[in-house]
Amino acid sequence: MLGGGQPIIVLNQNTKRECGRKVQLQNINAGKMIADVIRTCLGPRSMLKMLMDPMGGVVMTNDGNAILREITVQHPAAKHMIEIARTQDEEVGDGTSSVVILAGEMLAVAEQYLEQNMHPLVIIQAYRQALDDALEALRDTLSTPIDLNNEAHMTEVVQSCIGTKFLGQYGNLACKMALSAVRTVAVTDSATGRREIDVKKWARIEKIPGGTIEESCVLDGIMINKDVTHAKMKRRIENPRIVLLDCPLEYKKGESQTSVEMTAETDFTRLLQIEEEHVKELCADILALRPDLVITEKGVSDLAQHYLVKAGVTCLRRVKKSDNNRLARACGATICNRTEELKEEDVGTQAGLFEVKKIGDEYFSFITKCQDPKACTVLLRGPSKDILNEVERNLQDALGVARNLALEPCLVPGGGAVDMAVSHVLQQKAKQLSGVKQWPYQALAMALEVIPRTLAQNCGANIIRVLTALRAKHASGGTSFGVDGETGEVTDMAKIKIWEPLAVKEQVYKTAVETAVLLLRIDDIVSGSKKKDAGEGGAAPPPNMGGME
Repeated sequence: MLGGGQPIIVLNQNTKRECGRKVQLQNINAGKMIADVIRTCLGPRSMLKMLMDPMGGVVMTNDGNAILREITVQHPAAKHMIEIARTQDEEVGDGTSSVVILAGEMLAVAEQYLEQNMHPLVIIQAYRQALDDALEALRDTLSTPIDLNNEAHMTEVVQSCIGTKFLGQYGNLACKMALSAVRTVAVTDSATGRREIDVKKWARIEKIPGGTIEESCVLDGIMINKDVTHAKMKRRIENPRIVLLDCPLEYKKGESQTSVEMTAETDFTRLLQIEEEHVKELCADILALRPDLVITEKGVSDLAQHYLVKAGVTCLRRVKKSDNNRLARACGATICNRTEELKEEDVGTQAGLFEVKKIGDEYFSFITKCQDPKACTVLLRGPSKDILNEVERNLQDALGVARNLALEPCLVPGGGAVDMAVSHVLQQKAKQLSGVKQWPYQALAMALEVIPRTLAQNCGANIIRVLTALRAKHASGGTSFGVDGETGEVTDMAKIKIWEPLAVKEQVYKTAVETAVLLLRIDDIVSGSKKKDAGEGGAAPPPNMGGME
């Protein structure tokens, strides 16, 4: 620092620097722009976006996360907004559109205070305090506990969460599949008593074009896209004994530098004999356990197939690592890396049926009727790949909702009711604050109204009338009143059974506020890249929605 209090920043000719108010306003505009792209994707009357990638592929979806994944932006703040949708999706699997819209609105309401020269840190302190108060209100007064064994209630919740999606018309089917898959993969740790539900790892979604969506189901076991390796192997086995391997059943090939010198004509025969003996030993180790089905992640030589067919054993080869792990969990087998180490307890005996079926042009192996499968395959059927991809995205949301409920069985009313209730609580608390902090605190409370406002907007209702009626209901204590996304009218969400998991709403608020806070703290963008258009002051490039063309 010099005596005048000015920092010295050494810039080379390629470095562009922007600082102060200009950067903050640019970041706010970038956030608002991303929020505007997603705005029409909220609620049951949401519009679809058609996205085209550079390879010519087309995606049609109203899933906020899927849309933001496909578009290309250049402004760093806009990139950060896209990142929060991904975080929300990974953390709780739902609420990706809400979190972007809310973060954009929180940035927008801060703009007026920055223009009035209020320091960003004052706004940030107010936002952080408002977040703490909002989470406290959610937990203490606005959430309702739920009984996980109440099938009807659980189905209602999942249905209300996917009612806005393409899969909404097959609501019951999707809810049953999501709840069934989550119950299948749920594991309780005996030591700590914590429940572990890893849907992405243990519940694989397999899409097969053809048939109708109603034919989709959750299997009580695993399906893999493989056929038996030899035509004479059995394609149906009841109560199979299963051996899972992570090693090849073939002679190890030499590396590229291998050289073998043969001097006598019997040497070649001897080499073949050694290979044959090695493969025979491998098969003998396996056959000692009397398996009916051998599945390996590596290759199986013709000779090994011969020995296995003679013993009446069916074999599948080159199975994916992830599929093998699911198989091990479903049928109770242990994956072995060496055939010499195989023991009786490594054999899986919990599967009830192995069969190979032909669906369309491909063969699929089904290992089903497992006694207590802690892994499963969700089989999706549908008319085309595009529709199946959209159904898969919707089902992922339903699985996320079911998982959140299983981990934290609390609900809050949907349809913007809980946002309006929290907004009302924060506006009351703002009156008790002193100093300039109360203004941004109150602004954040007003920003929460963006969710019911967008819902009303998306179904063509009169926004001012709806919001005025909604505020009046909440002022008189009707905390479960929200906007019916189908009709745009103010309705009691408890009556029409629209609910959201508490975990999703908490995560939406935390992520949105933290993002707004982070972007408000930025007062300098220094870029070391060369700009084509070195305009005056070297302005940072505007948010470029290049992928939306």
